[in-house]
Parts: sequence; structure tokens; C-alpha cells
Amino acid sequence: MIVLENVGKTYHTRTGTVKALRDINLSIEKGRFLVVCGPSGSGKTTLLMIIGAMLRPTNGVVSIERRNLCEMSVRERARLRADNIGFIFQMFHLIPYLNVFENVVLAGGAAGKSKNAACAEGLLSQLGLTERAFHKPAQLSAGEKQRVAIARAMFNRPRIILADEPTGNLDPDNAAAVLGYLSEFHRTGGTVILATHELQAHKFADKVIYLRDGVIQAH
Repeated sequence: MIVLENVGKTYHTRTGTVKALRDINLSIEKGRFLVVCGPSGSGKTTLLMIIGAMLRPTNGVVSIERRNLCEMSVRERARLRADNIGFIFQMFHLIPYLNVFENVVLAGGAAGKSKNAACAEGLLSQLGLTERAFHKPAQLSAGEKQRVAIARAMFNRPRIILADEPTGNLDPDNAAAVLGYLSEFHRTGGTVILATHELQAHKFADKVIYLRDGVIQAH
């Protein structure tokens, strides 16, 4: 269970104060496929970063399985992310000088190298990337890059996947494939929180919320 209570996030810039989120109250049950919709600048990415313990809220409480993220140290939050959360981004964020296999296996750290290799090989096979294992990101299509990002996100067997506009740079066929992989993760009991402004994702969701100007408009 993920719970946000009166969560707000304010950024202070040279030109003034920006309230990215305002008093968000949200409960996300284990095993949900939640789609967060809204236009650019609505607060979707900020919400995901706060849920993923990558960003502290300005006010409010965020908890995962009754653990208050706001009371954790930097190291504790990093451990929680490594053990529980996989991230998928619109811009892929692959390391350009590493090949596909290395980008995926890097998520496992230095321990258990043989086990990590077997896990990476299995994920690449599952995602149809075996023949691309030793290609660099620059040699891949956008759809292939996003599949590599999915493999990396799933490497540590997370309970939660946070996906920020994962289909934003993809054509309709590749976008449908990415949503299908996320749906399969959901069917196996995983929790998916997907931020998007596209309607295609709605058919995979069991809950949809709408953000505008940092406020939830509807449940």
C-alpha cells in the first residue's frame, strides 16, 4: 500500500515560486495499475519522483507499506528503491558507452555476477532483445531502447514500477508493446503507476486519476 497524505511540492526559482503539487491525498493498493493523466506541467513527474523516494515533498507524508519515506535517510531511501521500485522514463536514460546487456546487468550492482548475467539474459530473451545484447544504445530503435529500459527496471524483481511517459517517444505499435509488458507485470501481482497524457493507456488501468496544476481533479 502506498499512501500520500496532504503532499505538496514547491519549487523556488529565480522568477518566483512554483507549486508543483498541492495537498495530494492518494492511496494506491498493492497490485494496482494506476494511470496518472494530465497535460505537461501538471505535476505528474513530480508525483512519481516523490512516490519513488527520489524527491522529498515540501509538506505532507508519503508511506510505502507503512514506512514513512520522509523519515528515512538518503541511504535508506536508496535501499528501498533498489529493493522495491523499478523506473522507466520517456527518454530511456541508457548509458551510451555500455551495450544492452551491460545496461541491464548494471542494475544488479557488483554482487552475484553469474546470477545477474543469467537474469539479464532471461529478461532480454523475454523482451525479444537477445540479438541486440551487444549493441550500443545508438544502434537501437526507440522501441528497442524502451524495451532495454523495461528489462533494467524489472531486473531486481521490483514490486512497483513507476513509468513516466514511457510511450511518449514511440510509434503506436511500440507503444502498445510497452503497455503490454507493463500489463503482464501487473497480471503477475506487480503495482504499476504510469504517468501519461495519452488515452491509450486507460484500457490497461484499473484506476485513473487526473492532475491539473498540481491538484487531483477526479478519482
